[in-house]
Amino acid sequence: MKLYEYAMAPNARRVSVFLAEIDLQVERINVDIRGGENIKQQFKDKAVNGLIPLLELNDGTCIGESVAICRYLESISGQATSLFGDTPLEVAEIEMWHRIVEFQVMMPALQAFRNLSGIYKDRETVVPQWGEVSKQRYLAALPMLDKQLSENKYLASNRFSMADITLFSIINFMRVLKLNVPDDLPNLQRWLSETKERDSVKSTELDRAATA
Repeated sequence: MKLYEYAMAPNARRVSVFLAEIDLQVERINVDIRGGENIKQQFKDKAVNGLIPLLELNDGTCIGESVAICRYLESISGQATSLFGDTPLEVAEIEMWHRIVEFQVMMPALQAFRNLSGIYKDRETVVPQWGEVSKQRYLAALPMLDKQLSENKYLASNRFSMADITLFSIINFMRVLKLNVPDDLPNLQRWLSETKERDSVKSTELDRAATA
């Protein structure tokens, strides 16, 4: 198998942390998304949406979208427990919080980044005003997470899950806009500090400083 990625991007980061959590090794191929390698026909022939990460199986089958990739990789890993939950209630709670993070935290965060940084202005319309609105939407969602973490060690369950991986990948990434977790959200700060100490996170840090 081959994993096409741009290691500093948050969606690629969450797949990397996931792989480390399930202790699975996959060949990595860097895709220069800043240089537009992902929008060239050679890559688009593999990725239906032209996005990374992309998992190519040995038979040539390609799987896009980070969560789909993680579900596939976990299914072949032989893990005794699932980062998506084991019991019906765990599965439901992890899915609920994971969707909340994706729609209310990750989506506005990435819109803020793209529209405020203008990093892809050569290929998409950049609207700084929407970037500011998106930034405020991102910040407004954080107190909800702090409240949840005041009653739970992890976001969705009594153990680390896919919801935590996704939340970490975007909160850590938003340092690029100098958006750190506010001081008045101690539970979220506690969770972030503890998550940074996980072996899976440390093993994927490399040069992913706030330059992604």
